[in-house]
Amino acid sequence: MSDMTGDDASRRVDIAIIGGGLVGASLGCALAPLIRRRGLEVAVIEAAPLPEDLHAPWQPSFDARASAIAQGSVQHFRELGLWSALVEQAAPIRRIHVSEQGRLGVTRLRAEELDSEALGQVIPNAWMGRVLHRRLADLPLGWHCPARVEEIEPVPSGHRLALSDGARLEAGLTVLADGGRSGLKERLGIESRERPYEQVALIASIEADRPHGGVAYERFTTAGPMALLPLRGQAMELVWTHEAGQEQQRLAASDGDFLAQLQRAFGDRAGRFRRVGRRHAYPLSLVTARETTRPGLAVMGNAAHALHPVAGQGFNLALRGVMDLVAALESGLDRGEAPGSPAVLQEFERRRAGDRHNVIRFSDGLVRLFGLDSALLSHARAAGLVGLNLTGPLRRTLARRAMGVER
Repeated sequence: MSDMTGDDASRRVDIAIIGGGLVGASLGCALAPLIRRRGLEVAVIEAAPLPEDLHAPWQPSFDARASAIAQGSVQHFRELGLWSALVEQAAPIRRIHVSEQGRLGVTRLRAEELDSEALGQVIPNAWMGRVLHRRLADLPLGWHCPARVEEIEPVPSGHRLALSDGARLEAGLTVLADGGRSGLKERLGIESRERPYEQVALIASIEADRPHGGVAYERFTTAGPMALLPLRGQAMELVWTHEAGQEQQRLAASDGDFLAQLQRAFGDRAGRFRRVGRRHAYPLSLVTARETTRPGLAVMGNAAHALHPVAGQGFNLALRGVMDLVAALESGLDRGEAPGSPAVLQEFERRRAGDRHNVIRFSDGLVRLFGLDSALLSHARAAGLVGLNLTGPLRRTLARRAMGVER
């Protein structure tokens, strides 16, 4: 990575990526062939400082947050030449166990039914970040970190950016991949639809007294869904949804009391829980940007769509967006189009619209279906889970959706 400050600060770049997190860094890595073959000038702007030594020995943390990576995303990372490094800290999901609290209905999805080694993988976010940033460090792109975009102004040729490190850039295509936290969307007049779920997700690492065997659990309760995702060893990532305000008592509870409450809510199917790491909580809403493209602008990742974690589709949806944007850029370059041209961004939007709509509808529908407290509906859901488990083609369709290989 190169530095673009000082005398070289005022310069033209083809693409400016605002946000060097998982989505922005994935996009930077995916652009590598176009940087090398087409000579694209790319800059990445990240507000948070990164570790200075990306090649230092890896120190895995029990408390590390992790993401579920669908098998379709694994294939994308293979195409980018990153999977051989990512897999070092990955835990495979070989089965998914779906149930509803208080009901007998269960659906089990198995990788072997689809002739696959895994339905997906669970990887610590910090490890993904390290692998992505190692690759970025090998690319001839401009790196501004830590730096914030202090001014952003549309101009006929794209957008003009003024950064906190003193650099000034004029970008043909600006990609907002900052998670929507910077306020840049609002400054550009891009509104978002927000539908609060009145729920809070409590996140923690859990350890059980027996191996998890690569099983991921999704359990629907009256307060909201809870999930356990397999990590390396006997650890699992817990995502426990609570009604807003109800999470405070569990955040304040001792480790022993918390584990006892979790055991009562989840049951013994994963064994006895014996260790919990630091607990974190964040409110849940469905947030979608009303615009995801403009001439010279693309909105990606959580800045474009923040989903409920119930189906683990947020990052997988964003990564497919990364790959579709790169495909649209390459197609446009073949036609002589600039990266930020309306034709390129219209092609990108055509590629994304159906997938985005289907995933949002699917995840939101699950939350609302299992969140309705009705005896009749509860019996119907239980019957549906039993029926789905007994019906091979439907179960395999759901498994392919979970793997990210069917949109």
